[in-house]
Amino acid sequence: MSAGRVAPVGAGRVAERLTAALHQLFADDPRLFLLGQDVLDPYGGAFGITRGLSTRYPDRVLATPISEGAMSGVAAGLALAGDRVLVEVMFGDFVTLCFDQIVNFAAKSVTMYGQRLPIAMVVRCPVGGNRGYGPTHSQNLQKHFLGVPGLALYELSAFHDPLDVFTEMFARREPCIFFEDKVLYTTPAARDGAADDLFRYELLPGAGTWARVSIMDGGRPDQLLIAPGGVAPRALAAMRQAFVEDECVTELLVPARLYPADVGPVLPLTSGVRRIVVVEDGVAGGGWGNEIAAHLHDRLWGVLPEPVRLVRPDCGVIPAAPHLERRFLVQDETIRAALRGESHG
Repeated sequence: MSAGRVAPVGAGRVAERLTAALHQLFADDPRLFLLGQDVLDPYGGAFGITRGLSTRYPDRVLATPISEGAMSGVAAGLALAGDRVLVEVMFGDFVTLCFDQIVNFAAKSVTMYGQRLPIAMVVRCPVGGNRGYGPTHSQNLQKHFLGVPGLALYELSAFHDPLDVFTEMFARREPCIFFEDKVLYTTPAARDGAADDLFRYELLPGAGTWARVSIMDGGRPDQLLIAPGGVAPRALAAMRQAFVEDECVTELLVPARLYPADVGPVLPLTSGVRRIVVVEDGVAGGGWGNEIAAHLHDRLWGVLPEPVRLVRPDCGVIPAAPHLERRFLVQDETIRAALRGESHG
């Protein structure tokens, strides 16, 4: 069914790679639909990610009213009928308005009719702060969807080809949520094994596909950072500072899939490290970082020289003022302090 590559996935910024992946998906599958607000050209969504799709596929790119519940419900119905559907939530904060349709309809429909039914539905959610958008347009709400049967969570990263991630999500034949950090859109996409001039990366085999980012010369790491794609640029900045100023070698592990979590590929890399730091953008209380830290604690009890450290914002409302927002959210200096063993919060 493939129509061949329609755009060079892997070049330019992360946003361009993401747009190219969407174009490829539409070229490959005539039963794929996209629903969302303002997704038609020339706007192409609030961040321009869907630009060009409605011009090429006008019958399959559908602009919806301002009703996240309605568009996610229609999408789940299309998926239940055998189509594949992408839903774009303009700001991930408003995925709360889709909660009932995702949790009680789409995810349950996979198994509650007496036989397993495929629900090929991916909900795209731009998330994250550091843009001064204030309390209702800057959140990371991943934790509210953790542990829902039949629902998988993924996150955009500069190290993973979005086309591969979309392919994996649709292959699950169950609803997925794809979180996309808004600041990450403008970040250069990593390619050819180079994260930047100091760090290289590789994809580890295994479920969830972790990216391993390490020093170019392959020095043995003293510490291990675990962070989702949106936090990874800040983690890299902290790793660079730790290496240049403290002569501390750190490795970073970035998953494509947040949940169900699989730390199996990570475990062999923990041998000999003196500190593991898990970082996330969601505020404190039952988040993805807690899930990962708990898995590592269970598997590495009696081996690590100190407990797994968890770095995330305190439980609070994200300020709109840029200087207060920066102080509230996790930054590279926050991560570096954790690598030094300093307390957070």
